[in-house]
Amino acid sequence: MRCQTAGVLVLTLSLQLIQGLAEDLAEGKQLSDKENGANVLGDGETFMGHWVGCGEEMLSSSPSDSVHALRPSQIKVVVKLGDALTVDPPQLSGHLSSNEKDPGSWMPDSLPDILKSFNPGVIGYSLGNGNHANTSLDQSVVRAKDGELPRLAQKLVTSLKNNRLIDFQKDWKLITIFLGIVDMCAYCTDQEFYSAERVVLRIKEALDILHREIPRAYVNLVEMPDINLLHQLANRATGPRGWCECLVKPHETVDLSAQIVNWDYQNTLQELISSGIYDKRNDFTVVLQPVLKNMEIPLTADGKPKLSCFTQSGFQFNAKGHALLDSSLWNNMIQPSVDRIEVLECTATVPQLHCPSQERPYLFTDQNRNYGSSRSMEARGPSQQDSGNKLTCTERNPSDAVPVSVHKLRPADIKVIAALGDSITSGNGAGARPNNLFDVLTQYRGLSWSIGGDENITTVITLTNILREFNPSLVGYSTGTGREDTPQAFLNQAVAGAESGELMSQVKSLVKLLSNDVRINFQEDWKIITLFIGGNDLCECCKDPSKYSPENFTNSIQNALDLLHNEVPRAFVNLVTVLNILPLRELFTNTGVNCPRFLLKVLCECVINPQDNSIQLEKLQALNRKYQERTHKLVESGRYDTREDFTVVIQPFLENIEIPRDKNGLPDRTYFSPDCFHFSLKGHSQAALGLWNNLLEPLGEKNANQTFDGHINISCPSKEQPYLRTYRNSNFTYPNNPGQLTTVAPETTETTIVPSQEIFGSQLLCKDRAPSDVIPNSVHSLRPADVKVIGAVGDSLTAGNGIGSKPNDVLDVLTQYRGLSFSIGGDESLRSSTTLPNILREFNPSLTGFSTGKGNLENPQTFLNQAFAGALAADLPDQVRRLVSIMKNHPKIDFQNDWKVINMFIGGNDICNYCTDLAYYSPINFTRHIEEALDILLKEVPRAFVNLIEVLELIPLRRLHQDTQLSCPRTLVRMLCYCVVKPNENSPELQMMIDANKAYQQSIQKLVESGKYDSGENFTVVLQPFLRHMEVPILDNGHPDVSYFAPDCFHLSRKFHVQMSKSLWNSMLQPVGKKSDFQNVTANISLNCPTQDQPFLRTFKNSNYTYQGPDPPIKPPENWGSDLSCSENLTSETKPTSVHRLRPADINVVAAMGDSLTVGFGAKAKTLLQMKIQYQGVAWSIGGDKSLEIVTTLPNILKKFNPNIYGFATGIGKHMSNFNVAVPGSMSHDMPKQARILVQLMKNSSEINFKQDWKVITLFIGANDLCEYCKNKEVYSADSYVKHIEEALDILHQQVPRAFINMVQILEMSGLRRLKNTIGCALLQKHICPCFLNPRENSSELHEIMRVNKDYQTKLTALIYSGKYDTNEEFTVVLQPYFTNTIVPLNSIGHPDLSFFSVDCFHLSERGQAEMAIGLWNNMLERTGHKQNYNNFTHNRTKLKCPTSDAPYLFTHRNSAIKPENTSTKPTLTTVTTTAKGVPTAEQRVWLIVLTAMVAAILGQHWSWSF
Repeated sequence: MRCQTAGVLVLTLSLQLIQGLAEDLAEGKQLSDKENGANVLGDGETFMGHWVGCGEEMLSSSPSDSVHALRPSQIKVVVKLGDALTVDPPQLSGHLSSNEKDPGSWMPDSLPDILKSFNPGVIGYSLGNGNHANTSLDQSVVRAKDGELPRLAQKLVTSLKNNRLIDFQKDWKLITIFLGIVDMCAYCTDQEFYSAERVVLRIKEALDILHREIPRAYVNLVEMPDINLLHQLANRATGPRGWCECLVKPHETVDLSAQIVNWDYQNTLQELISSGIYDKRNDFTVVLQPVLKNMEIPLTADGKPKLSCFTQSGFQFNAKGHALLDSSLWNNMIQPSVDRIEVLECTATVPQLHCPSQERPYLFTDQNRNYGSSRSMEARGPSQQDSGNKLTCTERNPSDAVPVSVHKLRPADIKVIAALGDSITSGNGAGARPNNLFDVLTQYRGLSWSIGGDENITTVITLTNILREFNPSLVGYSTGTGREDTPQAFLNQAVAGAESGELMSQVKSLVKLLSNDVRINFQEDWKIITLFIGGNDLCECCKDPSKYSPENFTNSIQNALDLLHNEVPRAFVNLVTVLNILPLRELFTNTGVNCPRFLLKVLCECVINPQDNSIQLEKLQALNRKYQERTHKLVESGRYDTREDFTVVIQPFLENIEIPRDKNGLPDRTYFSPDCFHFSLKGHSQAALGLWNNLLEPLGEKNANQTFDGHINISCPSKEQPYLRTYRNSNFTYPNNPGQLTTVAPETTETTIVPSQEIFGSQLLCKDRAPSDVIPNSVHSLRPADVKVIGAVGDSLTAGNGIGSKPNDVLDVLTQYRGLSFSIGGDESLRSSTTLPNILREFNPSLTGFSTGKGNLENPQTFLNQAFAGALAADLPDQVRRLVSIMKNHPKIDFQNDWKVINMFIGGNDICNYCTDLAYYSPINFTRHIEEALDILLKEVPRAFVNLIEVLELIPLRRLHQDTQLSCPRTLVRMLCYCVVKPNENSPELQMMIDANKAYQQSIQKLVESGKYDSGENFTVVLQPFLRHMEVPILDNGHPDVSYFAPDCFHLSRKFHVQMSKSLWNSMLQPVGKKSDFQNVTANISLNCPTQDQPFLRTFKNSNYTYQGPDPPIKPPENWGSDLSCSENLTSETKPTSVHRLRPADINVVAAMGDSLTVGFGAKAKTLLQMKIQYQGVAWSIGGDKSLEIVTTLPNILKKFNPNIYGFATGIGKHMSNFNVAVPGSMSHDMPKQARILVQLMKNSSEINFKQDWKVITLFIGANDLCEYCKNKEVYSADSYVKHIEEALDILHQQVPRAFINMVQILEMSGLRRLKNTIGCALLQKHICPCFLNPRENSSELHEIMRVNKDYQTKLTALIYSGKYDTNEEFTVVLQPYFTNTIVPLNSIGHPDLSFFSVDCFHLSERGQAEMAIGLWNNMLERTGHKQNYNNFTHNRTKLKCPTSDAPYLFTHRNSAIKPENTSTKPTLTTVTTTAKGVPTAEQRVWLIVLTAMVAAILGQHWSWSF
């Protein structure tokens, strides 16, 4: 069944929650099962007890070559690394502790001590002073960051190699890595650096070192603890308060955002280990150990946590805690307990240590997980108890010869098992712990009733485990957890959330797996396939009665069964009829049952909402019954009994099911997962028994009313009836087909169903579909039918995200519908699905390369669709390399001779991120990445026609976000494409994005127009511009038509993809120079045809088109002056008395304060020796050399309004500095002194009227503070920085009348790290600014200084907007923010343009000074709240703005009349606003779940939410 809307969290979100932990395994004998085996720990006691170790039969003298057959006695070396989980080394009395009553007894204190009992020669670390202690084998450190793990791993490798007591190649090594919480606790300080993906990559780097360097190793990777455990420790004396406040706040409950971060870390780590990359060698494995993750702390009588295992420092174990931790870890190595919660209580009995058993003598690994017996029943929660059983059947033999008839099929004859369906079959929540609602997201496929294969029948009852009692070699079953496209799912192709209409894709996937797997003899092996579907149809039926009609339901099942019947030999198909769904309502209506009612209502609205005895409820009941009846009629028609080796049998045990009840008569929740909707393991076990018994019951006598709340006996085949029952061996006559076998399918439907796919299909009326007479040698003579291979690269539009998603099913946008993608999808045919491959297949049915179905890059059906969600232009080269590699090596492709069409479409994500880093996402860089990708194709791929699809015009999509009447998830859209959606209408930021979108398009136009890719005959790149201009389709009511968009209102729906397919095809046939550049989304687009005159795909040559060629070189300017001619350049009629009515011409005096940038340090320097010269006359805010036409500075601009302005500096050096009091090397603490000097200079000047003249004073400071921050973090903190500036401004405020103060925001300095390609840079940069320029990339030091840089900006903004300096009419301070987001200018090849910088690559050249002046002046004429907050360093003499008649004044906070936006915010964790009652709003309920998925990585690993 499905979890819909907010409830889809239980299903679709699981697409991004990665599972892979193994299930619990066998229970072994216990080490302490003797008398006096209890070992009580009291405060101050040592560990004492009676432990005699394991029996000698457990020891093994013969070494193992496989880590999966590794016995404890074969371990020679025990080491650990990672977090020491303590502040001080544990101090024990020794590694062995005696019991006074039994001196011969002892109790182990550490993992090496335990293993010493198996092998006295163990070498390893020790918590005590044992003779085997070896400190070099303990590479753990206090509060280790995961970034330290690679260094520790390499150090451990060296220690092992150099230890003379160790045979490095032959000795088996046990390595335990403890993951701490330091990185997780630092998450809020830098969400990118400490993201789960980045942290796990650092862990992976350490594991890679161990995997590469160390032979014969068993690695325990102990997971980081759960956030709830940290919270219990938060209120200790010191606790994690001082260093983990990102996630844990004392005296507060755990908030959801912190829990999401925690889950993200855990799931990403599980994904890494379950990927199998460390199981490729037989002598190495990594096992994820959840002993910390699953640990709970018991409570005292008064409800307080018992914390005697921990020190007062927070999450740090004391000696007792360490011993208990090692004991639990050992038990998990012998008897894994994925589900079990380890309650470690220091005042209680020491956990008994387990011995390897005869059945399970080996250390647990994921590969030996099914060896021997199974996991302990006591490891399960209440809903999982008593889920095992025994099979007492005596008739277990297969047929003497493989039967040829399905009617003579014994259970032991079955060799393959498979299943189709929804989340019941995918196992959602089957293994979830009680009340862990979010674990319902996990698909426990190994526990699934009809196909799960975890463990065996004694602990997990499934159809698989029953059949394995008859045939242990059965294959096809699913194990563990994961989606349908994971290896462990195998032939369990059920999809969480599936409806009957989606069965076909499951069947196609299953048939492909069956026919291609080497373990399956497709023609000869007997297969049992279970199909169970319909719950989601009933849950949605009230929303679209036509779609969910009984006819459509039956038609969908018929199509699926028809395909199985046509394609699969030797198959017995269980068709389990849809369950009686109405009893589910009692879980909602009965207040005595503790169920999540809100979630139930969302999961199955059409079942839950109707009132008792209502007409709606009667209709639902009738529909439920019709689903069942029509399913019976379909099978009873005999349609599937036309062959001896195939049948479909109805298994009706769920048709009349009632809610199981407890002893009080209430619905028994233990049969359900925490959502009260899906089955628990207990429910799955009962369903498996019901199905099995139905299999052995003759038709006409099958149980259709299986009770779940009683004991169900396992039926057995008999000697008289040893077969699975069919209509024939039951002597049953179908009531609807007394003639039984028929080759003509009866008409079982009363109405003609119009397939919904027809609206997506097209007609191609082309008469000439023939290929060339001979394979053409020129791409300019390429006909559509000559194309044999199609491929594609790009982002989520090409990957197909959300194409097939149903309306409002936002989370399904995660699904990649690659088979429906406009440029590469190959699902169905052109008649029902319009895509470019389906069009080309009308010309050449043998076309290959297209993608089908759903899935990510790892799915084989993806084929040559190498696009992935979230891709940027920078990802294209790698995509192309993968594409080329596949084409070269695939047996279906003749790489040298086949003609190929390759589609390249990218840019959406680059534009959406453009405002975050204008340099990285510049049009130049964008085009450079595309050029690199095309260069690879040109060099590597012969016979290729490349469609370069122009960047989509994104700006019109803003309308979907702005229209509040639409049900679009605006929060998500802002996250997906912030730079496009966020700017206000008519703002400079919006214009910047419009210009950027056009620049992207123009830059790739120039690339293609260069003719670079048309130097030969067998390769070309053709620009297809049909998306250059686009309009959002509008309905008659004036609102956008969201049916053309996926549920996120950002990706495109199937309707839009169909239109794009048609436009792309038509564009390929339009001559170059005459192609359409407008996408009309709503037009009825017909597919064009090649003509007799022009039968070819159009290229520049066969279009007689001449490329424009590269742009001519630009002559360098003679100077860096500017042109300005403003009509509003007069002074006020009378001298203004208010600073808020100050015109530029009213300014009489200019002054400046600051550091070396303000004195023009090295601005005109040509050599390093000239760097110390102060070129004050060209300084941006105070220089007055020559005129504006030659030198652009603020005073020269103001001279255009008032030629008599005074105070500017001229020339070189200090003697003509006038009111420029800036000093090279100054820091913020120098500003008060400069303010006092400036006040004195102005008061003493005879050139000005100190009280009457209006003054503009510019203050710019802070770079030197940041450059020295790492040397004294307190002195150069953001608080100190702002404090000094405030002191300086206070002096000016108190002493200077009639003043307009420009407070220029401190620049964002990280971009300066890119300037490293000259000798001057190399020599001087690291000495000029060591704290910013010396740290390594991605280092914690760099991330810290970048955060402090942002803090400087944030706190300065807060000071200026506090209103402190707006208390009188003659004075104001205005923050000019154009350096808030500092962009390093690039040259034509995408490298930093050093012409803006002096020879030291740190200070600015005259050109850079001019750009600073332009930015400052334009900011002064922009309203507060609309000021440009980024620099635009591009040469243009006409960039200067003019005052207007509507806005003739310099803008202040007051005359802007708009509250400014805070453009600099600290990173925060996700928060959720609630209604007055504390319940999230409807939109927030959905996005709460979306954000949960996205914390794991939206947008990166590359998540499916971005283009």
